[in-house]
Amino acid sequence: MSTAVHFGAGNIGRGFVGLLLHEGGYEVVFSDVAEALVDALNAADRYTVREAGPGGVNRIVTGFRAVNSRTDPESVIAAVATADVVTCAVGPTVLRFIAPVILEGLRRRSPDAAPLAVMACENAIGATDQLRGEIERLAEEAGEDPAAITARAAFANTAVDRIVPAQPEGAGIDVTVEPYFEWAIEAGPFGADRPSIPGAHFVDDLAPYIERKLFTVNTGHAATAYLGALAGHERISDALTDPAVSSAVGEALEETSAMLSAVHGLDPTELAAYRATILDRFRNPELIDTVQRVGRQPLRKLSRNERFIGPAAAAAERGLATGALVAAVAAALAFEDPEDEQSVELQRRLAEEDPEAFTTSVTGLEPGHPLFQAVRDAVAARQRGIRTGPGR
Repeated sequence: MSTAVHFGAGNIGRGFVGLLLHEGGYEVVFSDVAEALVDALNAADRYTVREAGPGGVNRIVTGFRAVNSRTDPESVIAAVATADVVTCAVGPTVLRFIAPVILEGLRRRSPDAAPLAVMACENAIGATDQLRGEIERLAEEAGEDPAAITARAAFANTAVDRIVPAQPEGAGIDVTVEPYFEWAIEAGPFGADRPSIPGAHFVDDLAPYIERKLFTVNTGHAATAYLGALAGHERISDALTDPAVSSAVGEALEETSAMLSAVHGLDPTELAAYRATILDRFRNPELIDTVQRVGRQPLRKLSRNERFIGPAAAAAERGLATGALVAAVAAALAFEDPEDEQSVELQRRLAEEDPEAFTTSVTGLEPGHPLFQAVRDAVAARQRGIRTGPGR
């Protein structure tokens, strides 16, 4: 049987990537640092992926095992050395921590073995390129030829999309997901020898798929969270029953669609249908997701190439409308969650920094950029609200 090593045995790893790898006929080796999760996976011979919502079914995953990469890196390295596929869903900032294990696995790979298919399944543009860069950097630091190491693998960027909400209490290793998913993979690195992943589609140019997903799904999800929180809603699905929130999110996505059409030549009618599908997914009442969960890490989501500033900057550079995206940015600036480190840091910086410095450092926009003034004004308005808020 073919083998796939997947880094990150969390809900997305089990409920999306691991599921599709299983359905492609791979034995799945989950690598994670959470001891309790690894033990739970190894104690079970199956888990259920429940698709919540219209058309959803229960899918059973078998043929897996788990390894703790913190306490037993040697076993993970051995698995990578003989695997057919390596994937990950660990978050872009964690890629540098899994790179050493993958590098060592490539070093030990038989020269007669087929290239290892490596795909980072992250909510980020060029995540596989980032992972490859980390591997090449480590090889160079060790005095090796990076190209000779990476030639033992085929590195392909991907665009992934599936909503996996916070899981119900007592779910164990079972996972609830939405029925809809998309996994687009660069075709070029594989040639004719593509991994077997049912439901994934291989494309020649990934950039439109990545940006369409990031600037529609991720932008829309985050906008719903921040605008919904501002309006006092707890759940994502409830927020979109509020006409004001629904209208504001829809307008923001119309602006991202106009940008995507201008940049990539995507058909406006198809983009409108895609937007409608995305908003219907968010309205799914069986996906119990909260504005607090989706809104966490606001500093990252306000950064230069992320879901708000990225599309708004590209739109502003082309003279397109950005008012609804800036309104979503303003809502993000008001997001408060004492349990989220970035939210606390965001509010502290808003209280201490001047509008120009904050806008430049957080969003990456320079003062001469056509979007800068509108975002700067939103920052200043939030700061005035902080100073004149209750009890001040």
